[in-house]
Amino acid sequence: MHLYKTSKGNVLVDGKKAYAIYEDWDLLINQKNLFQHLQILSKDAIELSETMLKEMLGENILAPIGSQEVWAAGVTYLRSRDARMEEAQKAGSSFFYQKVYDADRPELFFKALPHRVAGMNQQVYIRKDSTWNVPEPELTLFINSFGQIQAYTVGNDMSSRSIEGENPLYLPQAKSYERSAALGPCLYIPEHPIDPETNIHLQITRSGKDVYDGNIQINKMKRTFPDLASWLFKECEFAHGCFLMTGTGLVPPDEFTLEIGDTVNITIDGIGTLTNVVGEKQ
Repeated sequence: MHLYKTSKGNVLVDGKKAYAIYEDWDLLINQKNLFQHLQILSKDAIELSETMLKEMLGENILAPIGSQEVWAAGVTYLRSRDARMEEAQKAGSSFFYQKVYDADRPELFFKALPHRVAGMNQQVYIRKDSTWNVPEPELTLFINSFGQIQAYTVGNDMSSRSIEGENPLYLPQAKSYERSAALGPCLYIPEHPIDPETNIHLQITRSGKDVYDGNIQINKMKRTFPDLASWLFKECEFAHGCFLMTGTGLVPPDEFTLEIGDTVNITIDGIGTLTNVVGEKQ
């Protein structure tokens, strides 16, 4: 099942059928068994024709978030560990990333409030005081208020590598700023946990030409999704659930940095493609 939040209402796509569900987003998704809940709702929901579906989706898709916070996990892939160690060498703090990669406790950090999250086809920003910026394509979990993983979406954890590399204590500035996160295009709600061979594809284009193209499977992660969720919920409560980005294994080469006008496409098997254009806060 795929659940879209749009400016015209919520749309549930289940196979070849689609339904309009006019319920508060926070109440709709924060369920102990979201898959079953949506199955039940669809029985009494308005079935959409192909024309109606195109009209409701169209350019009306919003980020699939209500009042939830967005959190993120770092250094969950070997490639991410290596990249962080490289960028932190000048600051003399590269060993921290090896330590967290090997530790029982993961790196978890706050990423964004809902109003700072970009949706499908919206701009993501790079900081004016940063010289080295990258997107980080991440499978993102929706975890309900009971700490149960209920759905998945595509996440873009925009990051300033130059600021983070100066000093690990600058992580909040490198990671959390206006439009530093994007989610979409929908929530993917499978009956069973997502396939470990699910592929993440990152494509960055500039003036219509590819400047980066890479793939990785989520089974390359060192940590499990339930483990990450359990650490986040140890001392935090989320009344309507939360989103957790699970880290990236796709890092462009060190000589690459995003430019204004670049297009970032992140595709995750079974979920879809999240597209954003790079801008900066005016």
